[in-house]
Amino acid sequence: MEKLEVLRRLEECGVVAVVRGNSEEEVMKIIDACIAGGIIGIEVTFTVPGAADIIKALAKRYDPKDVLIGAGTVLDPETARAAILAGAQFVVSPCLNAETVKMCLRYQIACMPGAMTIKETVDCLEAGADIVKLFPGNLAGPKMIKNIKGPLPQVRIMPTGGVNAENAGEWIKAGAVAVGAGGDLTAGAKTGDYESITRIAKEMVAAVHEARK
Repeated sequence: MEKLEVLRRLEECGVVAVVRGNSEEEVMKIIDACIAGGIIGIEVTFTVPGAADIIKALAKRYDPKDVLIGAGTVLDPETARAAILAGAQFVVSPCLNAETVKMCLRYQIACMPGAMTIKETVDCLEAGADIVKLFPGNLAGPKMIKNIKGPLPQVRIMPTGGVNAENAGEWIKAGAVAVGAGGDLTAGAKTGDYESITRIAKEMVAAVHEARK
């Protein structure tokens, strides 16, 4: 699937699930629960043991027309290339590494490096980022998006960190093109309550779509 279509579909859904876990089994259960809740963007972080193998398995399991599999916590171009070759269709980083963005551009894979300040955001844009990940979002709040988009109205921002069903709509109204949800979405996995993940996923997707009306 072409990069522009990947970006369009991620933004259309409006929620990217940031998946961390202690084992492949746990990660797979979290992902299934998120998909059941209507989230089509799945970010498997490279803090997960065997992340590249999990991405490869997911890329074979799901048609990209239905589910988009990406890689998160990508800190360097070597990791980005491993993720891309495994089948990742988007790459997310907590901060900017210009060589990582360059690798994604080479393969025409959507790239979302992290930033917190105006300077960091401009650096991401100049490096070729498709979307800038506002991280950690809970330290700034939705008002930060308006502050950034004042001088930089062209930037597409996806906040991650502290995003939940209660504030997802607020982030969208502030100007986010999508939100990334991690612990607030997947907390139920710690107790084996995967149904709660599906419920929260549905609430978050609904909140995003309602905020866009």
